[in-house]
Amino acid sequence: MGGTRMDVVTPPRRTDVVIIGAGQAGLSVAWHLRRAGLEPGVDFVLLDRGPDAGGAWQFRWEALRLDDTHKVDDLPGMRRLGLSFADADTERPARDVVRDHYRRYEDELDLRVARPVRVSGVHEHGEGFRVVTDHGEVTTRVVVNASGTWARPFIPYFAGAADFQGVQITTPEYRAAEDFAGERVLVVGGGTSAVGFLRELEGVAGDTIWATRRPVTFEDDPEGPIRAVRAADQAARSGRPLPSIVSGTGLPATPANLAARERGLLVARPMFTAIEPHGVRWEDGSFEAVDAIIWATGFRAELTHLAPLRLREPGGGVWVEDGRAVRYPGLFMAGYGPQASTIGANRAGRAIARQVMAALRSPAFARAEPVGR
Repeated sequence: MGGTRMDVVTPPRRTDVVIIGAGQAGLSVAWHLRRAGLEPGVDFVLLDRGPDAGGAWQFRWEALRLDDTHKVDDLPGMRRLGLSFADADTERPARDVVRDHYRRYEDELDLRVARPVRVSGVHEHGEGFRVVTDHGEVTTRVVVNASGTWARPFIPYFAGAADFQGVQITTPEYRAAEDFAGERVLVVGGGTSAVGFLRELEGVAGDTIWATRRPVTFEDDPEGPIRAVRAADQAARSGRPLPSIVSGTGLPATPANLAARERGLLVARPMFTAIEPHGVRWEDGSFEAVDAIIWATGFRAELTHLAPLRLREPGGGVWVEDGRAVRYPGLFMAGYGPQASTIGANRAGRAIARQVMAALRSPAFARAEPVGR
């Protein structure tokens, strides 16, 4: 099918399912709903705040490439359309590759993504929900939240951070290594973004320092992702904040990463204790001057638009089981917790779509009462 994307559209006033976010998780759910017989733009609508296809990838920095560290799994049904990231051009910016693949996917499947549409609130409305957007309100029986994390970079608190006179940016704000030419740059965080920044800054920045909260490990353990997903699932089921994926998997032990470690680039220091106007103070009392700090310290789920539903548990997280928000059976969390990885998001798309179809056949939704709370 050769549909056309909906640009700067007004969403329908009423639909059965609203999917918030057209990244990997949202598109995966949409594919399965379409396959189950729902019509895009009528029975369900995809709302995306981005100006173009590609989810969060469209906002990533120009130098990022799809390689052995940064990978994207194919969306369901993508290969049938003659598309695959397995043979994607690694010379082109990752943001362009993902955007083009997702754009073709949306068009071929006629998913009619409504963008750019920003959701500001989701409220209870009868037996369903009222979704408030900057293009009007939509009433719906089911909401699938697939808003991701890119809009909520996390910066840990450090004394003195507000007095630092150099540059401080988060991962979404990073544009190019050349912006830091000749400067002493402190990269904070133990994930793949931090590693990518350090490798890009090598030979461009005057010097780089790497600080991480926990010791860094480079691993090639196939059980690592399984442990990480299990830990995220346990946190989601108990309403606790979600752990980082890398805490369970370690960093990929690729030849490039191991070589960078051997030459002293990817050697992390324990976290500093305070930030001063012109640098940081380490635990042993020593001072290190830096010109810039890049906070590659992860993200939190973007759930601010769900605040009217009061989903937060006493532990600080959201009570989610098998992709379903337990307190609201008509609310599903795609790409949350164990579904946060690209593989997890794809697998969850099928499971969530099945539950959505079952919910639509249900005469009404009943509020869940927390067990043992």
